[in-house]
Amino acid sequence: MTKMIQCISPVDGQIYAERPALSLSEAQAMAARARAAQPAWAARPLAERIALVKAGVAKLNEMKDQVVEELAWQMGRPTRFGGEFGGVNDRTDYMAEIAAEALAPMVVEDSDRFTRQIAREPVGVVFIIAPWNYPYLTTINTLAPALIAGNTVVLKHASQTLLVGERLAEAFHAAGVPEDVFQNVVLSHDVTEALIGARAFNFVNFTGSVTGGQAIERAAAGTFTGLGLELGGKDPGYVMDDADLDAAVDSLMDGAMFNAGQCCCGIERIYVHESLYDAFVEKAVAWVKALKLGNPFDADSTLGPMANKRFAHIVREQIAEAIADGATALIDPALFPEDDGGAYLAPQILVNVNHEMRVMREESFGPVVGIMPVKDDAEAIAVMNDSPYGLTCSLWTSDPERAAAVGAQVETGTVFMNRCDYLDPALCWTGCKDTGRGGSLSVLGFYSVTRPKSYHLKKVTK
Repeated sequence: MTKMIQCISPVDGQIYAERPALSLSEAQAMAARARAAQPAWAARPLAERIALVKAGVAKLNEMKDQVVEELAWQMGRPTRFGGEFGGVNDRTDYMAEIAAEALAPMVVEDSDRFTRQIAREPVGVVFIIAPWNYPYLTTINTLAPALIAGNTVVLKHASQTLLVGERLAEAFHAAGVPEDVFQNVVLSHDVTEALIGARAFNFVNFTGSVTGGQAIERAAAGTFTGLGLELGGKDPGYVMDDADLDAAVDSLMDGAMFNAGQCCCGIERIYVHESLYDAFVEKAVAWVKALKLGNPFDADSTLGPMANKRFAHIVREQIAEAIADGATALIDPALFPEDDGGAYLAPQILVNVNHEMRVMREESFGPVVGIMPVKDDAEAIAVMNDSPYGLTCSLWTSDPERAAAVGAQVETGTVFMNRCDYLDPALCWTGCKDTGRGGSLSVLGFYSVTRPKSYHLKKVTK
C-alpha cells in the first residue's frame, strides 16, 4: 500500500498538499540515476555549472508570488515578509563568486621536476534532508555549493513544506539542470534510513531535531558516509551594562518572535546586566504587545500561526510548567486571538525563570523567551554555557574587545555583537555540542561537499 505524506496547513487545519512516498525499489532506482548522472555533470566546466545554478535561482525568483502564498499555507509565515528570496539570492551569488578559488587546487610545487597539489573533488551524490522553518534558505545552503562543485543532489523536504522541493526542482530543471542531476523526492523515514544504510549517498546534510540527527547517525553507522548535522538550539542573548538598550530590545525581541519563534538561531533566552534589567523587561513587554497575531494572509499580521498545532502544544506545555514552578508571565494571552489548542499561539515573555525549567533548557522553537538578570560577564558566560546546545550567541555592548573576550569563552558556533538571528554566507554556519557537526556556506561549505585528492606527479625518472 502506498504511503501518503501530508502537509496539514496551520492556517485552517486542513490538508493543503499530499504526495505518495516512493517505495524502496523506486527510491533505489532514483539514487542509481543520481549516481549515474554525476560524472557527466562533474565533467562540465565550472563556469557552466555556476551559470545553471544561478539560472535556477533566477527561475525561482520568477515564482515569487506563488512561493510566498504557498509558504503561508504550509508553515504560516505572514505574506507581508515576502518569502526568502533575499537570502537565497545572496547566498547563491556569494558561493558562486568564491567557487573558483575555493575549488582550485592547493599547489605545493609546480616545477620542471614535480607537480604536487591537492585537488578538491566532488563527493558524488549529496542527499539533503531539509526542514520546514526556512525551507528555501536551508536548502540552498547545501544545494548551491553541492551542484557547483560537481555533485548530483537528491532533496527530501519536510512534510510540512512538501511543495518547496517541487518548486526548486521545477525552477532548476527549467533553467537547464538535468532532471537526474537534481531530484526532489518524497520518502518515508524507513526508506530514507534504508537508503543511507545502503550507501546510496556520499554525503547527507540534515537540518532538524536532535533525535532526527541521532536517527541519521544510526542509519549511517558503519557506512563511512559523510554527515552534516544542524540540530537543536537554545540561543542566548546577553545585554551588557554598556549596551544600546533600545537597539538590544528591538533586535533581541525580533530574534525571539520572528517567524513565530521558529528559527534555528532564534533567541530563546536573554540575560541582562542587573543595572539594565528592569528597563529592558519593560521595553520588551511593550515591543511584544505591539505584535499582531493573525491569519498570515492579513496584511496587518506580524505574527502568524506556528507551523503545526503539535509544535504549539510543546510551547504551551513549557510555559505552563514554568509558571507552575514560579515563573511570571508578562503577556496576557487575551491580548492575542489564540485558537484553543491550535496553531495560533500568543507570544510570551517569562521572568523569574531559572535553569531548572524546561523553557530555559530545552529548545522551544516558538514565540516565548525567558529573561534573567546577571551581575557580570562571568555569570553571563556561565549561564550561556549551561545548555546542551551551541549554535549562536548574541552579545550587546559598545566594546568590541569585550565582546570578543566574552565570545571566546562561550561554547557556540557563531558569536554576534549587536545583532542576532542572522547568517553571513562568507562565514561558516556551524555549531557544537547537541547542535550538531559540520558546516555550510563560506569556503568551508565547499569542503563539506568535496574531498581532497592529492597529486604527486614526478616529471623526471632520475
